[in-house]
Amino acid sequence: MQKTSSDLRIAALLPQSTFGRLFRFVTPILDKLLGISRLRCLYHEHQFAGLAPQQFTQKLLDVLTVKVVGGDQLLAKIPDKGRFIVVCNHPYGMIEGVVIAHLLSSKRSDTKIMANVGLQLFQEIADYFIFANPLKTNSAINTLAIKQSFQHLQNDGVLVLFPAGRVSFYHADKQRIADGEWNRLAIQLAAKTNSPILPVFISGNNSRLFYLLGRIYYRFRLLMLIRELLKLQQHEIALSASKAFTINQFSAFTEVTELNDIARLQCYLNDPQYLSRWPADNVLTIMQPIISATNGALISDEIAQLPASQQLLEYKNFTVCCGFQAQLPNSVCEITRLREITFRSHNESSGNACDTDKFDATYMHLFIFDRQAQEIIGAYRIGLTDQLLQTQDVSTLYLSQMFTFSSEFINQQQPCLEMGRSFIVEKHQNSFYGLLLLWKGIGTFVSRNPQYRTLYGTVSLSKLYDPRSVAMIDEVMTSDSRGVTAKHPFSAVLHPEFSEYNQRKPLSIKQLSTLVQTIEADGKDIPILLKQYHKLGAVFHCTGIDDSFNQTPGLLLSVNLANAPRKLLNLYLGDAVEQYLAFDHN
Repeated sequence: MQKTSSDLRIAALLPQSTFGRLFRFVTPILDKLLGISRLRCLYHEHQFAGLAPQQFTQKLLDVLTVKVVGGDQLLAKIPDKGRFIVVCNHPYGMIEGVVIAHLLSSKRSDTKIMANVGLQLFQEIADYFIFANPLKTNSAINTLAIKQSFQHLQNDGVLVLFPAGRVSFYHADKQRIADGEWNRLAIQLAAKTNSPILPVFISGNNSRLFYLLGRIYYRFRLLMLIRELLKLQQHEIALSASKAFTINQFSAFTEVTELNDIARLQCYLNDPQYLSRWPADNVLTIMQPIISATNGALISDEIAQLPASQQLLEYKNFTVCCGFQAQLPNSVCEITRLREITFRSHNESSGNACDTDKFDATYMHLFIFDRQAQEIIGAYRIGLTDQLLQTQDVSTLYLSQMFTFSSEFINQQQPCLEMGRSFIVEKHQNSFYGLLLLWKGIGTFVSRNPQYRTLYGTVSLSKLYDPRSVAMIDEVMTSDSRGVTAKHPFSAVLHPEFSEYNQRKPLSIKQLSTLVQTIEADGKDIPILLKQYHKLGAVFHCTGIDDSFNQTPGLLLSVNLANAPRKLLNLYLGDAVEQYLAFDHN
């Protein structure tokens, strides 16, 4: 059998026409100018002719001394069977198609890459590709390529697309190198074939000369691609990806253009230059043993001694009440024990035998007690700012450790409730009544003390989150930092593509939630407490690092309860809503 051999000459790509025959006279000069002659020498010198596709791509990478990192991690995200779409940025123009073809076909022989017709030069690997011509959008070859791509997915194959079509270039308005606008084909194919999509970021750039000439005339970029390919000696290409998604998972984005932009955004969010890790924990290497549980009967006795105004509500076998450490020493001791246990599971603990500090003595504790099981299932620690600031300055407020409050901030303008240290014990975290009872307790407290119109506090953003998730939450949610600054600001930097997208079309909290779930390896959502505050109409001020809470980021927010949605006020305050809203707090 005659072996396949590539004819590495421009003349080999010319049509059999009068123009083609005439143009052949100048092609040797073009071959030399464009680097094709040198590529042909390498081809013959290293005996590429007739190699099987995998052998060919491996030898090409070896000859060019290109090292690919992240390949194994990427392959782990590719299913063993079934239709699947991979979308990538296009930083080089040629080598990325070879890299992806070599890697993915090593796991899935049914991998096809939609690629530039220029790769037809290499006949040995032509079977890897579905060829298209990005320079002529209405070309017949492009119509055929779309049909072939659709059929390939219908046959449960893997399809790789470079939606930009053309190699990345310098954008003067962005002051950086990036893909051009992405074609919507990947999203359209995914919707029609119900195929998952995996955005993959390919690291690297071409030479400065490449981008300089491209700024003079965009077609120069195409003419230089082979020369750029030959410049890759000792070059490392990193492949990065988060998780695949389906169109159904992204129902928060309703338009094809939105989905297309989000696929691109997910690709760029994986740029290794913008991936960061949390600093090393400052907790003890060996956690101290947790203190012994407090006898439930002691807690029950303390609750019974509270005045009626502090007995907030009862639901089935649960009692919600509030009080101070001086009134509830055993109850608060148990709360500090349960806080430490709960916070350890979120990597937010102190590492001490219980989670306590000087503020436990001055803050009010609102908690749920299960009378049947004789145990506390959740609590809030609440600072009554009018009382705490009566004789001293803002240092009496826990959050003054994290934030610098000016006199114009709400906690010095009116009586507020500083909310913090909230938790629900693990076995009740998935119950509907845990958080609900805490908030109904808060509702009852404010209805009896209507001078408190504003709540403020932080939502802890656990370091179990990817720093990118926390950075996205911070950028999307924060809107008003007047009167407050973080003493130790959260500082992770996102890829500029994120800010550009969010400025162009601000993300809703539902869309933010979808993006976070895609980035998080375990699929976790944004904190439920964050959603709760958002429903109440919270204003988010800034994100700071809590030095006394294992360097945990905290998103500062405030809620004007009187302006909260009436439906929620009815739920939390019940029949006392009208009286609360009518209270004259001036």
